[in-house]
Amino acid sequence: MNNGKGSDKNAKKSSSKNKPKGKTFKKDVKKSTFVSAKPVVERKPKQKKVTSLDEDSIRLNKYISNSGVCSRREADIYIVSGNVKVNGEVIVEMGFQVKPGDVVNFDGAVINPEKKVYVLLNKPKGFSTITEEIVSPENVLTLVKGASKSMLSPIGRMDKTTLGLLLFTNDTEMIQKFTTANQRSSKMYQVSLDKNLKFEDLEKLEKGLTLDGHKVYIEEINYVDDQPKTEIGIKLKATNVKTVRNLFESLSYNVLKVDRVVFAGLTKFNLPRGKWRTLTTQEIINLKNA
Repeated sequence: MNNGKGSDKNAKKSSSKNKPKGKTFKKDVKKSTFVSAKPVVERKPKQKKVTSLDEDSIRLNKYISNSGVCSRREADIYIVSGNVKVNGEVIVEMGFQVKPGDVVNFDGAVINPEKKVYVLLNKPKGFSTITEEIVSPENVLTLVKGASKSMLSPIGRMDKTTLGLLLFTNDTEMIQKFTTANQRSSKMYQVSLDKNLKFEDLEKLEKGLTLDGHKVYIEEINYVDDQPKTEIGIKLKATNVKTVRNLFESLSYNVLKVDRVVFAGLTKFNLPRGKWRTLTTQEIINLKNA
């Protein structure tokens, strides 16, 4: 008599036979996401960093100065006077920030800041710093016309007979710095005289002379080594080259040549007469700190 056990065994055998081959319960559990050891974290796609316009903004007075029309201090005066517009609106706020894309109108004209350019020339004879912004055979600007597309101006003035280092730039603050009466940068000149400089006159120059009611102080003066005593080296902080001539002429010497060999730490090394070069980053830093 069948008590039902046989049918249970047959049922189990039948059940195992009906299972798909190659699959087991154990493997199915591993595939289950419910029993995963580590929770699945949904990752958000990386977003590109959005640069704030404020990071690229620039103070309005600096923007104006960078455009070359005037110094930063002078720009403040124009701003307060209501002569500057940004995007058509008059700005009188000190410290106003100009953002990329803003249109700045200065005294009736749209301006754009430009990269600062610094060019050093070893000036030959026959060229002078003509004040008019024209290119002529006598204008020293003809010697640096290929240096930049920006409008460059010389720092200080030189006549046709004066030789040596002359710096050009579109940096109005730099020009103002080296042309004010209280500037502290030293210049060195080699002066050629029509006769030997007497030692007593050399001593007078060492102590300083009074010209037109103003005392001119000389940092260093001496005869040039291995040269006739008509060749003199002189170092001073005067902004006007004419001061050098006037010093010797006041002692009854005729000046045949004035050659500026050092300007605020810049020298003529590897710079032939009539040639120019752009300043290095370090030289620009040194000038700003001079």
